[in-house]
Amino acid sequence: MVVLEAMKMEQPLAAHKGGTVTGLSVTVGQTVTSGVPICQIEG
Repeated sequence: MVVLEAMKMEQPLAAHKGGTVTGLSVTVGQTVTSGVPICQIEG
């Protein structure tokens, strides 16, 4: 679903279910704090 970069290491992040990504709340290059939702998955 997405690859996060942490301490110059890439961390792949898989979706917990299939569906359509909606409500994307982050942009490329944005810093994301642990536990913050980055999107919703509908379907």
